Amino acid sequence: MRRADRLAELVEIIRDGRLHTARDLAAALEVSERTIYRDMDTLAASGVPVEGERGVGYLMREPVFLPPLALSLIELEALALGMAIVGEAADPELQMAAESLLGKVEDHAAVRRRSPRKWGFGVYAFETARAGFVHMPLIRRAIRDGLVLRIAYRSIADEATERDIRPLQTEYWGRVWTCSAWCELRAGFRAFRIDRIETCAETGRRFAPEAGKTIEDYLAHVAEHNHAEGRDP
Repeated sequence: MRRADRLAELVEIIRDGRLHTARDLAAALEVSERTIYRDMDTLAASGVPVEGERGVGYLMREPVFLPPLALSLIELEALALGMAIVGEAADPELQMAAESLLGKVEDHAAVRRRSPRKWGFGVYAFETARAGFVHMPLIRRAIRDGLVLRIAYRSIADEATERDIRPLQTEYWGRVWTCSAWCELRAGFRAFRIDRIETCAETGRRFAPEAGKTIEDYLAHVAEHNHAEGRDP
């Protein structure tokens, strides 16, 4: 079983609100207790509301339930395609979230099907986008926690630089992901293609919202630039 699948299965097991020991979870998934400990640490770090500790057990007091959904076949196909693409990411957090989300939607959706689950899609790896997925967990955490990151970046023009950045948000453009950030080297906003980030590490520094350097300032900057260029914001 892939780790992403195992993490999703753990969530399904503990979402019943009861206490589950590491021994029982290890037996159910046919892995060691040490593996369960590591998996639980990963779930907690990913924001899953897991409570408990080694030697006691684990439970989820705040499961997330979806209301009944009435999705058309084409809507569910679109969702399935999107989750399949996310599943191609070399990022266990995203894989786990995609598999868990699609499973929950299928459990709750009321869909009229002519035939059982035949989506009619072929999903292929997006190699360009995948190149940067190794950095995505750290970048997402940096955005959430206000971490200054140091990146080694190679531009389209093949210029190599090392920069300290304040990540503000990530964007997906159909083929590549970018990270919009405040760049301390250039003292301004920059959008970095994540697949062109060669190394990415914490600096040990944090940043707090600062006038002129926030995500709201960045979006206002983009809107002003688009207006100046005669484009819609």
